[in-house]
Amino acid sequence: MRISFPRLFWVTFSAYVVGFYASTVNRLVIKGAANIPATGGVLLASNHISSFETIFLPWAILRQHPFQMVWAPAKEELFKKPFQRLIYSSWGAFPVKRKRDVKANRVINDLLKDQKVMLFPEGTRHPDGRLGKGNRGVGKIIYDMRPTVIPTALVGLNQWKFPGFGQAATVVFGPALGFDDLCVCEDCKETHQLIVDRVMDAIADLLKKEGAYVGEA
Repeated sequence: MRISFPRLFWVTFSAYVVGFYASTVNRLVIKGAANIPATGGVLLASNHISSFETIFLPWAILRQHPFQMVWAPAKEELFKKPFQRLIYSSWGAFPVKRKRDVKANRVINDLLKDQKVMLFPEGTRHPDGRLGKGNRGVGKIIYDMRPTVIPTALVGLNQWKFPGFGQAATVVFGPALGFDDLCVCEDCKETHQLIVDRVMDAIADLLKKEGAYVGEA
């Protein structure tokens, strides 16, 4: 996919402005960014604890790989106002309906051929920090597209307020996951669930290492 340099410059500039607030005004620590490949289709699968994630996670990625896009599905309500739609779209966000959205899945699959996409497999936010069950639709995407999957753990952002000063949070990128054993299995719901379960287990392991794991209620 060809993306104009002015847009890449805008996205990177915006990320660094956000990064100044996140990592200088506040204390967002980024770990394991070297695990993110520079090229190819990359799925960054993260837990979902705060609305701040879609702003600060791109900073954590683009600090390592500037002048690239980080695409992200976002709830369609965010795109109702023209100005918000313009800003979010310019940053790489695209609308997704709350229930199954075939069109959005096609967009994600197309992007994962050579782009970086961040997804939240839980499908819904858990402000209490609990890690929920993964949606098997994410497993289907991985099965079909075979991207590099980077498990990502977010810690502390659910405690942040805006504006704020000196707030602490951590983003941890784990090593890429392998799915060769599962991707030779039948293309079915059970296989897709096993794939996303592996992703969620990897996120849980990262959270445990940070002393922040909270299982399902």
